[in-house]
Amino acid sequence: MSQALETPLSKVKRGPNRASYDKQQALDIIDGALMCHVGQTKDGQVFVTPTCHWREGDYFYWHAHSKARNVKGPIDDPEKVCINVSLLDGLVMARSAMHHSVNYRSVTLFGVPERVEDNDEKVRQFKLFLDKVSPGRWETLRPVNETEIKATGVVRIKIEEASVKFRAEPPIDAPEDYNWPVWAGVIPLERSWGTPQTDPVQQQIFAPAKPPEAF
Repeated sequence: MSQALETPLSKVKRGPNRASYDKQQALDIIDGALMCHVGQTKDGQVFVTPTCHWREGDYFYWHAHSKARNVKGPIDDPEKVCINVSLLDGLVMARSAMHHSVNYRSVTLFGVPERVEDNDEKVRQFKLFLDKVSPGRWETLRPVNETEIKATGVVRIKIEEASVKFRAEPPIDAPEDYNWPVWAGVIPLERSWGTPQTDPVQQQIFAPAKPPEAF
């Protein structure tokens, strides 16, 4: 499915050598990130909203307050949104300032959002999202109530129009600069979660509970 996501809109014009339209590569990046940025236009003004996302099959989901722009806006005015998901992998340190860069993986998606209306389906999606953040935690929590379900909007787009762009290589300097006496290379970004910090209220009321497993 290497070309399944390429359309005239998603085709990368600048730096096409760093582009890919491989669907599995796009899904891996989507699943590996927790936050995305949703771009939409209203009355000629562009708005970009950061939010958390998750995926089920060929659908990309996000949620917000039911009256939030990035949930309510696309439904009231059903036009395509543009969503970006990015993962920073490292700093590329070159021999000249203009050849510094970053190693990264990103996906840009396009689609017309559709709202998830059925309450049971919304709750099922809430669980899928929480399972992504902390597998197994849903079953330990106080069940969601009708007010919370109503107050939370869930929308999705089908993953069928997108592009991947990435860089995963050392610095590319001009040949005449290779002997310049400065260190050059890649500083990888290593991701790890810190020590869980217990809610102070819980410390006062209950004995310490086991911290959850994080995303």
